[in-house]
Amino acid sequence: MEASPIYKLPQDTLHQIFSSLPLRQIMICKSVCKFFNRMLASPSFIHLISLTPPLRFLALRPPPHHHHRHLSSQTSLHVYDPDQNQWLRFNLSFLPFRSAPHPVASATGLVYFWCDNHRDSVNSSEGKSLVVCNPLTSQFKVLPQLGSAWSKHGAVLVDSANRVMVLTELAFLFLSDRNPKSWLSFSANLPSKPRSPVLVSDSVFALCDVGSPWRSQWKLFRCQLSSLNNNNNHNHNHWMCLEKHEWADLFDIIKRPRLVRGHGNRLLMIGGLKSTFSLNPSCSTILILRLDLDRLEWEEAGRMPVEMYRCFQESTKLKVFGGGDRVCFSAKRLGKLALWIDCGDEDEDCWRWIEGAPGGGGSGDGLWRGFVFEARLTALP
Repeated sequence: MEASPIYKLPQDTLHQIFSSLPLRQIMICKSVCKFFNRMLASPSFIHLISLTPPLRFLALRPPPHHHHRHLSSQTSLHVYDPDQNQWLRFNLSFLPFRSAPHPVASATGLVYFWCDNHRDSVNSSEGKSLVVCNPLTSQFKVLPQLGSAWSKHGAVLVDSANRVMVLTELAFLFLSDRNPKSWLSFSANLPSKPRSPVLVSDSVFALCDVGSPWRSQWKLFRCQLSSLNNNNNHNHNHWMCLEKHEWADLFDIIKRPRLVRGHGNRLLMIGGLKSTFSLNPSCSTILILRLDLDRLEWEEAGRMPVEMYRCFQESTKLKVFGGGDRVCFSAKRLGKLALWIDCGDEDEDCWRWIEGAPGGGGSGDGLWRGFVFEARLTALP
C-alpha cells in the first residue's frame, strides 16, 4: 500500500475526487484502509461534503427490558436501507460503556442512546444518561444525568435544533441549547398515558384515551415547545386538546391509533379500520391518515392490501415506526416487516415486505421497533 501512486496525490486533489461520490460510496471507501478512513474523516473533507444529501435508513431498537441481554449483539446499530433493499450494521464499540447502549431516537444524523452513568458497571442502579453520537464518525457526547425511571418509562423525542424531551404520563423533561447543562421539569397534566408522541416543528403531538374503561375514545393533544420557559412551572398546563367538530367520525373508525411524523408539516395517524361500530369490532385492514397541520385537515394516505393484512390479523401485538414517506409495521411471530412508501397515489406497489431483519425483534418474537436515521458524516454531537 505504501508504494501505491494514490499516496503521492495532494490531499486537496484526493478531497475533490472523493467529494464527487455519493455518501453511500464514501462510507464504503472509509472501510477500505486506514489511510482512506483518516482522510475521509478530516475536518476539511467533512466541510467539503456539507451539502451531500443524507442516507435515509430505518434503524431498529431492542425492547427496553433487554438492555443488558446479549451485549455482543447490541453493540451494533442495525439499519435497513430501503433504496438498496439491504440491512447494514454500524459498530458501536467506540462507546465507552460496558452495558449495551440502547438506541431510542434520531435527528439530523445523530442517534440517541440510553447508557449507564458508570462506565465500569454493567447493572448500575445509580441512573442513566442519554448519549448522543454520530455512528459514522464515532463522535459522541453525554447529556446531563437522569434517573433510571426515565429510561424505563420515558419516550425520547429529539429534533434538528438539538432539543430533547423525555415524556412520561405524569411529567416531562426538556433540554435545549438555551439550557444545555440541566433538564427543565414540567408536569404533564394529561388525561392518560400519552401514546406514540412525535415532535413536528415546534410542537409535540400525542394521543390520549379520554374514554371509559369499556370503550376507548382517542383525542389528539399538542404541546408547543416555544411555550416552555426557563422556570420550572409545575402548575401550568402546556398541553391542549387539538380537535374540530368534523374529526369525531374519523376517530371513531380507527382502532388503537398511533402517530408517526409525516413528510414536511404533516402528521400520520395509523390504526385498524373498524368493520363495525360495536364495542370490540374487528378490523378490515390498517388505515393511514394524514393531517395537514397548516390547514388542520385529514385525508387518507393509504391502506394495507388485504392479502398483506391477513398476516397481521391474528397478532395481538403490532408496532408501527418510521417517518416521512416510509412507515414500517411489525407483529409478533410474523418474522418479517411490512413497509409502506408514500407514492402519492393508490398504487399497491407502495407496499412491500422486508425480509432478513436481524435479531428476531430483540426478543425472538419478531416484534421490531425503530426510528428513522438520516446518516450524515457532517453531523456533530
